[in-house]
Amino acid sequence: MTHPVPATASYAARIAFMVELAEHLHAYGTTSQRLESAIISVAHRLGLECEPWSNPTGMILTFSDPQRPPGESDTTRVIRLPPGDTNLYKLCEADRIAEQVVAGKLGLSEGHAALRALERDISLKGHLLQVAGFGLAAAGVAGLLRLPWLDIATAGLIGVVVGLLDWYAGKRPQLKEAGDAVAAIVAAVIAICVAAFVAPLNLNTVVIASLIVLMPGMALTNAFSELTSQHLVSGTARFAGAIATLLKLTVGVMIAFTLVQLVGIEPQVRAWRPQPDWVEYVSVLVAAYAFAVLFRADRRDYWLVMLAAIGGYAVSRFAGIALGSPIGVFLSALLVTVAGNGYARWRNRPGAVIRVPGIIMLVPGSISLRSLLVLIQQQDVGAGNEHVMIVLNVLLALIAGLLIGNLMLPARRSL
Repeated sequence: MTHPVPATASYAARIAFMVELAEHLHAYGTTSQRLESAIISVAHRLGLECEPWSNPTGMILTFSDPQRPPGESDTTRVIRLPPGDTNLYKLCEADRIAEQVVAGKLGLSEGHAALRALERDISLKGHLLQVAGFGLAAAGVAGLLRLPWLDIATAGLIGVVVGLLDWYAGKRPQLKEAGDAVAAIVAAVIAICVAAFVAPLNLNTVVIASLIVLMPGMALTNAFSELTSQHLVSGTARFAGAIATLLKLTVGVMIAFTLVQLVGIEPQVRAWRPQPDWVEYVSVLVAAYAFAVLFRADRRDYWLVMLAAIGGYAVSRFAGIALGSPIGVFLSALLVTVAGNGYARWRNRPGAVIRVPGIIMLVPGSISLRSLLVLIQQQDVGAGNEHVMIVLNVLLALIAGLLIGNLMLPARRSL
């Protein structure tokens, strides 16, 4: 059954649907430039004029009816929202619902109800799968770095603990603000105890791997992407949020090191990476699966998400060996962007299904944390600045790849 053309629906109903859609796209981690472009496109197809203004913690949406005299129908909504988190399944569902509504295959009330239905919380099984994803991601990254087996196992174990803490903090708003610092304290204490009472560890590297899911590498990348798109307020706010997260993680780790030093625990530290090539290859698969879980992709998209993550890492890795790390990151980001835009054109689905997992292993979150740890632990500004320059080089190469990729194959879809 085909419903009436949405533009014939009431003005208030169209606005209510647009507000609901905007809130969902924001909640699923959409960058400001893509969110605003998507909102303008859908509003136009619903017979509305919309001027959106988005930032990481809210939106301002101004609507008007082009069929009425200027100023007569102006409506402004100011919406306060928490920073979004990537959810590929719900992003694709929200996109599908919007497409069906503007095509007249779904009424506005039904579309609004379908969007509201996406708000239901995930099941206990889903939460446990997310916790497992934390552990697999930590172990996978440790394997990519070719750490010894004890280091990999320790990182995976701590990752599970961090996942449990993240789940618990999500249900306790009073803990949410300090959640990153608490997770860093727990992660560092566990790693130090293993290094002190079991066997030596690559201590800082294990701690960084175990906290990999909390690293704001994607936020840093999105911030620079927004800044280059002239979304200056949103980009600056997102960048500040990423820096704040890095500082909380660093403070947590340093608190843990200080506490164990006060009680007289001396961890045994080593720098040893003995693993053969096959461990790295298996770890890529493990990490790719973990990110498919953590990004909450639809089960049918797991293989696609994993392929994008593996492809992005492989291009960066092997091109980096041949041509240098920044060029490898640039080429990987370029190819991932082209592939994402091509997929969006071909399947009429959000290109984020390819783009987000494709760049996740390229983002410089772990390097950023390492630079702060080196700066504070060693009180060595020179060494810290060296790591900061590495972060900037990776970010610049990544953003350049995204920009050139969008020029080579422009996106027909905002998401």
